[in-house]
Amino acid sequence: MLKKELRLQNPLRLMERENEDILPEGGLGVVFARAGVGKTALLVQLALNTLLKGKNVLHISLNDPVKKVGLWYKEVFRHLTNQYEDRKTNQVWESILPHRFIMTFRVEGFSTSKLEERLTDLEEQNIFSPQMIFIDGVQIDDTPRTSLSDLKRLAEKRSLPVWLTIKTHRHETPSANGMPAPLLEVVDLFDLVIQLQPEGKEIHVKTLKGPGADSEQPVLCLDPATMILKKTGA
Repeated sequence: MLKKELRLQNPLRLMERENEDILPEGGLGVVFARAGVGKTALLVQLALNTLLKGKNVLHISLNDPVKKVGLWYKEVFRHLTNQYEDRKTNQVWESILPHRFIMTFRVEGFSTSKLEERLTDLEEQNIFSPQMIFIDGVQIDDTPRTSLSDLKRLAEKRSLPVWLTIKTHRHETPSANGMPAPLLEVVDLFDLVIQLQPEGKEIHVKTLKGPGADSEQPVLCLDPATMILKKTGA
C-alpha cells in the first residue's frame, strides 16, 4: 500500500524508536529555530507521518487560521507524493483527513486548562479524540515554566505525545551545546529538543536532547526549496 511505502521512505524513520514513534507516550518534544527557517514545515511532516500510521492528530495553531494550516498540509503532502500517480495519492489524502483536526487559539488566549476543556468537549460529543498533539507558534518569552509544566502534566495524564514549535531570536546567545537561553530554564521538561540550523544550502535538523543528541553530524536536513526532509548530503 502507498501509505506503508510513504512511511518506509520517510527520513523520519531515522529518528524513530523501536515502537516506530519518535516521542514516548506522555512525552514533550520541541522544534526551535529563527523565523522562516522551517518549523511549521517540519511539524506538518511529523504530523503527516503520524497520520499515515492511522493515528489521530490534533494540530493547534497559535498564529495561523485553519485555512492556512490546511494549505500547509496540502503543500507538504504534494511534495511528499509527487512521484506517484494522482489517483493513488488522492485516495491516501482522503483517507487521512478524518484523522486530523485543526484547532486555533490566539497566542494570548492559549492555556493548558483551555486546551483541556476543548479536548473534553470534543471527546464527550464523539467528535475527535487525538493520539498526538502538535502546537505551532509557542512564544517561549511569554510562556512561564508553570505553563509548560501544566502541558507536560496533560501529556502524561492522557499518555499523549505533544510537539511544540518555538521561535528563537538572532540576538539570543546560545549555550555551548546550541541551546537558546530561554529553553535552558525549561529543558528538563522536554524529552526531545530539535534545532533547525541553516548550514550553507541546507537546513540541518540537530537533536540537542534525546536519542541522537550525541551525534556530531545531523542525519537529516530540510531542503530549503521545498522544506521537505532528506538525509544530509542526499
